[in-house]
Amino acid sequence: MATSPSPPPETPPPQRPAPPLPRPGQRNVLVTSALPYVNNYPHLGNIIGAVLSADVYARYLRQRAVNVIYVCGTDEYGTATETKAQQERVSPRQICDKYHALHKAVYDWFDIAFDVFGRTSTPTQTHIVQEIFWDVYNNGYVQEDTIVQLYCDAVCKRFLADRYVHGACPNCGYDDARGDQCDSCGRMLNPSELLQPKCSTCGNHPVSKSTRHLFLDLPKIEPQLAEWFETASQQGKWTTNALAMTETWLRDGLRQRCITRDLKWGVPVPLEAFKDKVFYVWFDAPVGYPSITAALCGDGWRKWWIPEEKDNVDIKLVQFMGKDNVPFHTIVWPGALLATQKPWTKLHHISTTDYLNYETGKFSKSRGVGVFGNDAIDTGIPCEVWRYYLLLNRPEGSDAVFTWDDLAAKNNDELIKTLGNYINRTVSFLSKSFAGIVPELIQDDEENIEFTSKINVELQQYITLLEKVSLKAGLKKAMAIASLGNQYLTRKAPWKLFKEGETRAAGSSLAFSANLVVLVALVLEPFLGYKFSRKVFEQLGLEHQPGVNNIIPDMFEPNLWLKTGMKTGVSQILFTALTKDQIAAFRTKYGGQQNEVAEDTDQMSEKGFTLDLRVGKVVDVKDHEESDRLFIARVDVGEEKGPRTVVAGLRDVYSADELRGERVILVCNLAPAMLAGIASEGMILVADKKKKVKVLTVKPDVEVGGAILPHGMSVTIGSQPLDRKAFQNASKLLRVGKDSAVVFDKQFKLVCKSDPTIMASAQGIPEGGKIK
Repeated sequence: MATSPSPPPETPPPQRPAPPLPRPGQRNVLVTSALPYVNNYPHLGNIIGAVLSADVYARYLRQRAVNVIYVCGTDEYGTATETKAQQERVSPRQICDKYHALHKAVYDWFDIAFDVFGRTSTPTQTHIVQEIFWDVYNNGYVQEDTIVQLYCDAVCKRFLADRYVHGACPNCGYDDARGDQCDSCGRMLNPSELLQPKCSTCGNHPVSKSTRHLFLDLPKIEPQLAEWFETASQQGKWTTNALAMTETWLRDGLRQRCITRDLKWGVPVPLEAFKDKVFYVWFDAPVGYPSITAALCGDGWRKWWIPEEKDNVDIKLVQFMGKDNVPFHTIVWPGALLATQKPWTKLHHISTTDYLNYETGKFSKSRGVGVFGNDAIDTGIPCEVWRYYLLLNRPEGSDAVFTWDDLAAKNNDELIKTLGNYINRTVSFLSKSFAGIVPELIQDDEENIEFTSKINVELQQYITLLEKVSLKAGLKKAMAIASLGNQYLTRKAPWKLFKEGETRAAGSSLAFSANLVVLVALVLEPFLGYKFSRKVFEQLGLEHQPGVNNIIPDMFEPNLWLKTGMKTGVSQILFTALTKDQIAAFRTKYGGQQNEVAEDTDQMSEKGFTLDLRVGKVVDVKDHEESDRLFIARVDVGEEKGPRTVVAGLRDVYSADELRGERVILVCNLAPAMLAGIASEGMILVADKKKKVKVLTVKPDVEVGGAILPHGMSVTIGSQPLDRKAFQNASKLLRVGKDSAVVFDKQFKLVCKSDPTIMASAQGIPEGGKIK
């Protein structure tokens, strides 16, 4: 009797790779980048400030065989999202979906190697936020209180949180401050502090109304927080600005911080009495780090973020962000975690950046000023070039400025002449004279031994710097190794040896140089990305295999990768020169409205002096009725129309009597600005360092109205007045020099035009103080 054939065995489903988990007895590093908002494309400053910097460090650790995961994603809840949704007339969910995809496309193009790029508007996020809240609440670290909040009674019929309010800053008078922060002076605000507030949606003036909210009791957590900070900051070697900002918050004493908002789009508060509220973004957003980790590791996220003692793992959390995010990551978020009384993984090292400005001001998508992620793609300039320039210009310790001329110089003089030239010479000559076959390496060649030693000195310094998260210095060391390669080729001159019949010596030098090219590709891979290193590997006939043959070694050996007889590939152009015409076109395209007021090249020059400074006498001072920080001053600068009205935020450091009659230095070519409802016609310059503030002054007998200028430097003052951003750019090179002198660009002292022996004085402010 015939039997039916057996059914074919089922093909087992492909196994998913095991989620990356911390490993006992190994070095485990958790790298995070500040989560970008979903309300715009990221600009170059956003990219270098967190995402790209974290990518470099995570790549480096992978190439050193460290168990590391890099976690990032979009921050999708809060006022910014609701506001953007209103502007585009879509739902918050649609806004999140749109901008999450746009961000991911930009980061993919920039060759950012996240282990996971997730988002915060997920059920997992809600679950973990509420879990943390219940722990904090049940442990007695949440307080209820009634606060007076702005309420739009005219049209919107709702409480106005954060960015739903605009008004004048009570600190500096800037008339377009947001309800959470002033973009002019950087001060963090509450909406109720704004002067002459308006609803951002309908433009009406809101009323004050009482409402109940929940507060994180930071004063109660402060002793534990201060103890944790002391240990963590020392062990993790925090950056200077992170230390200073955290110490200031602790020194001034912590206050209870509101953790709820009257919004619809967010994680709901799981208390019946607060069911119509959501959690404030800075209680909710940092939870994105563990919730996005869950998208990568499933339930294994807890092994990274709340490891149990039995797990026996050591985890270091390294976080990257701009300086404006520091207090939330060093005070608020660790405070909440401490309040849970669970063993959460907390901050080990924090790497922060200052601001990257664009040519003559700040990036502004609405005004078409600056390069945003999608713009970088549209330029046709490869991502490797953008990565190199941004990392070499990383604003570490002070603000930095993007300029098109500098980008072109870095590309043409460094990437092409140093790096590209070295790789091209090696691969081309190897292909031309040895048919691409790696020749024999002469082991006892004295110059090979000498250069191997020099290379290893640089390599050890490179490793040390990257371990310290000194990214800009690490990139310079990587390029120093490439420079040694050029020096080696020039010294050995294999083309000359080959021509003279010294084929073996020529071949040996090329075998050495080709292996050094591999090392150069590896040490630059964290900075320039896979796209760069894959191109180099391809030219050398190697398959680029992450985790296998892209490991950065402890020591360079001249035959480590390419052995005698191996076949290499052919050379290809890695970088293309940027021409003056291209740069001019880019500057025009991305200059926005600023090009309309830049009438001469001096005004566009990064170091040109464009400020109209004059000696003024304060003839009258009175308090601003609506602000306890502002004066309304009348300053005589010798004009026929009489004294100018100037709003000055000096009440914290001067009394009216102290200022009255004082000689000051006034910026006279600023565009008039409405500051806290008063038209201000200039700016009194001050020197500031470590919270010590003094007005700039001159001798009391100096003539009112006299010009103040940098001695030995030409001054070009355009016909158009400077707006706030243009002033910030024009004044950024002013600093306090030695003996209270005020200097421009580190060398030109500010003096009286009528008598250059009379200098402007910062009145005892220490050297290095800022002028503003």
